Amino acid sequence: MQKYNILWADDEIELLKPHIIFLEEKGYEISSVNNGEEAIELCDNQGFDVVFLDENMPGMSGLEALDVIKERHPNLPVVMITKSEEENIMDQAIGSKITDYLIKPLNPKQILLSVKKILDNQKLRTEKTNLGYQQDFQKISMAYNETMDAQGWTEIYKKLVFWESEIEGTIDKSMAEVINMQKTDANSRFSEFIKDNYRDWAGSKGNSGPLLSNRLLDEKVFPMLGKGEPIFLVVIDNLRYDQWLAMKPEVEKYWNSEEEDLYFSILPTTTAYARNSLFSGLMPLDMARFHPDLWVGELDDEGKNMNEDKFLEENLKRNNLSAKISYNKIFNQNQGKVLVDSINNLMQNDLNAIVFNFVDMLSHARTDVEMIRQLAPDEAAYISLTKSWFEHSPLLDLIKELSGKGAKLFITTDHGTMRVKKPIKIVGDRNVNSNLRYKVGKSLSFDDKDLFVSRNPEELMLPKQNVSSAYVFTAEDSFFAYPNNYNHYVKMYTDTFQHGGISMEEMIIPYVNLVSK
Repeated sequence: MQKYNILWADDEIELLKPHIIFLEEKGYEISSVNNGEEAIELCDNQGFDVVFLDENMPGMSGLEALDVIKERHPNLPVVMITKSEEENIMDQAIGSKITDYLIKPLNPKQILLSVKKILDNQKLRTEKTNLGYQQDFQKISMAYNETMDAQGWTEIYKKLVFWESEIEGTIDKSMAEVINMQKTDANSRFSEFIKDNYRDWAGSKGNSGPLLSNRLLDEKVFPMLGKGEPIFLVVIDNLRYDQWLAMKPEVEKYWNSEEEDLYFSILPTTTAYARNSLFSGLMPLDMARFHPDLWVGELDDEGKNMNEDKFLEENLKRNNLSAKISYNKIFNQNQGKVLVDSINNLMQNDLNAIVFNFVDMLSHARTDVEMIRQLAPDEAAYISLTKSWFEHSPLLDLIKELSGKGAKLFITTDHGTMRVKKPIKIVGDRNVNSNLRYKVGKSLSFDDKDLFVSRNPEELMLPKQNVSSAYVFTAEDSFFAYPNNYNHYVKMYTDTFQHGGISMEEMIIPYVNLVSK
């Protein structure tokens, strides 16, 4: 057992000898003083893991000593001990960032509990997490090895993300390799599931199977229209479920979740296809057929998401919905600030669609900028970077400002992203698109059994760019690389976050319907 050093400052320290002996018998080393000045001096000269500080000592009070100790040692845990239950004393102590608060008379087990909560919390959490995951490992493996529907896969993905987060919070991360291997295995099974079922989902135009991109607004957002509350539809481009969970605690300070779940992005899992499908309520083939003036194909040079507002308008018309709408796309802090400043005007609309592009920009920056890759070397750091952005973003400002104004808030995304590691060679002509997770063209040459290939794109409700076009999708953690300049591609794109293909991270994505607290 690790030896922890505790400093106990109390003017009645002699009366507390039984408690000190009790802690020493449990393996803790105790140093004791009877005034605040000595407590400060010892803290300055010795290393302690926690300080017990009596609030009511003669001379320098415990609260005064607390202020000095926290100023000099801000990360040192301090437990305030007092005879008083007065609320103002508690408020002062809590305001000075105490770790715990105990009221005399003290009980030995009460003290031990406080010590364990502070000093052994992470160790105990690690032991509980590792045991819990070991017990759940077999259940998860059995579940994804059995025949399963889309809802079953969402539950598997939720469990894997949960355990991944819990294991990341453990001391030694001893189960990290195991959860990574299980997630890889699950993604392999998931890709087979998609290959077996996606044609049926798409062939019914997304009206059977799980909730797909083209039905999200129709089923989850449009039913809220006309009920007297303006709706704010926030689409965070390229947001994974684990990234949403990192942001969620901050959102829940101001909003309650009325409904929270996962839906499936269509293929390809890219902005051009999935987000246009979300706003239009159509599969890509129907977008190209019915709105050739709005649909921008693979061979066109113009931006693929320049007509989302028009697609949204057409979607509302098709559903016979009359609504006053606004559409905003936010790329930077200044645009976000202008949006937040215009909230009162936006409250006059029935539906406000807002796209935040930062997370997508982050994934591209991590590919292109070495410093960003160093800041986010793995998925945990990538999630942490997303959380840090969110906590200082105009999006959070918007969420705060909207709270209590009588609006509805719906947050979702268009697709997720996958950390790729395995290159796959492919050959195509100069008209083949540049995405690393899927390719579309008429002269594609490849040799990999793990790819998802459609030589009849209409079966996936995807438009052809010419008569012999084929779509080829990577699965799991693979990405395409051309044989010419192959080593350059491999070096540049291995261990980057990409989207467009088949994985749980890209396809199983969050939506949440929120009501203000």
